[in-house]
Amino acid sequence: MTTVQVLRADRRPATPWLNGGGITREVAGHPAGAGLADFHWRVSLADVAQGGPFSRFEGVDRVITVVEGAGMALTVAGTEHRLADPFRPFAFPGDAETGCELLGGPVVDFNVMTRRGQAAAEVEVADGPRTCTVPADAVVLLVCLDGTAELVAPELRLGRYDAALLTAPGEQQLRVDGRTAVVTIRRGA
Repeated sequence: MTTVQVLRADRRPATPWLNGGGITREVAGHPAGAGLADFHWRVSLADVAQGGPFSRFEGVDRVITVVEGAGMALTVAGTEHRLADPFRPFAFPGDAETGCELLGGPVVDFNVMTRRGQAAAEVEVADGPRTCTVPADAVVLLVCLDGTAELVAPELRLGRYDAALLTAPGEQQLRVDGRTAVVTIRRGA
């Protein structure tokens, strides 16, 4: 049976960025209590108030998904990528020089970071019922990005930005009314 840890949105403190461009709320990370220099993986939601350069994270891969707002244009290692459609994950190296231009005002983005050699992540966005499988070498983090999501057993309802961390191998039935991120994080990848 899958072990479920509930992570409610209203219990996450907001942390201002050093450059003043926004705030971040950490959803989950490993190891517990790790800082930005020593996490294996980290998942967060960010309120982006203005464009500018992204912080570089050496040896880290990132997947970013716009969940609110008109989107952004990311210039990664000199190539522009327009993220104008919400709920479409975009993967890029966190150690590449990256700049951000907002396309029409502030946005909220969903950010998954994994340290190479420690973890690797696959991010999908579910918009209907599905079975979530937790492999033996992984955890699965479910984050309700819009609407609601429900786990069947144990019965659990997630509101907007609430999350559930599935930490033991097994299957879980998920019902989604809206959009929910399904993040599979493999250890030691």
